[in-house]
Amino acid sequence: MILRPLYAVMERELLRTLRQRTRLLASLARPLIWLFIIGAGFGTAFQSTELHYQNFLVPGVLGMTLLFGAMLAALSLVHDKESGVMRMLVIAPFAHHWIVLAKTLSAALAAILQGLLLLAVLAVLGFLDVHMRWGLLAIGLVACALACAGIGVLTAAFSRTLENFAAVMNFIIFPVFFLSSALYAVQHLPAPLALAARLNPFTHGVDLLRHAMLVPLGAPSAAEFSITVDMLYTLGFTVLALALASWRFSQEGRYEPLIYALAGKR
Repeated sequence: MILRPLYAVMERELLRTLRQRTRLLASLARPLIWLFIIGAGFGTAFQSTELHYQNFLVPGVLGMTLLFGAMLAALSLVHDKESGVMRMLVIAPFAHHWIVLAKTLSAALAAILQGLLLLAVLAVLGFLDVHMRWGLLAIGLVACALACAGIGVLTAAFSRTLENFAAVMNFIIFPVFFLSSALYAVQHLPAPLALAARLNPFTHGVDLLRHAMLVPLGAPSAAEFSITVDMLYTLGFTVLALALASWRFSQEGRYEPLIYALAGKR
């Protein structure tokens, strides 16, 4: 019984994403700018006999696409609060945590869609190799997207307005991205920053992508953690984020004004 409303929420969010074709195309601009401008510039400063910096950056910009895509998709949770759609979901005959799960899966799927578009462009540009671990790449995309969606939904659960979410998102998304292994190896960071990067779930998501994309190409040092650690950390964080978001979302007093408004009571 619960699968039908779960599917309905996910279908609504995915259709909304697919209708925004300009947004999907624009999502490719950011990673390509980092890859060709930042990557080329940093590549001249950091020479490596094992791997060119642009190739090292490819999993990082793929992770960036998943992070920004999932965070923006999670915005719909706050939008539904303001538009009144959430009133119908809150009084629906199923537990609130199913709403959080549906929103998380929708955000992850939207991020994966944008990631697949970027992979297609990278393949055309010659940045993908047939010897990559394609199965592990698929697992990495899902694990990283779920972790990023968890960050987005958790942020949305604590945001009451779109303006509040936008402000908090900028405060969260840039530390998550820059304090990770997306742009540089964690082992080269100062100790406090390296500790923050190791605790960052996005770091492990990007590292999982490197296991799939770079290690088979003869760059074993590009990945800094084991596949098992990366998968357990990203999935563990996703479960924790879902639990916290569900707890916040289900607080009885939080939605009393919405329910009263629906019933015509003030």
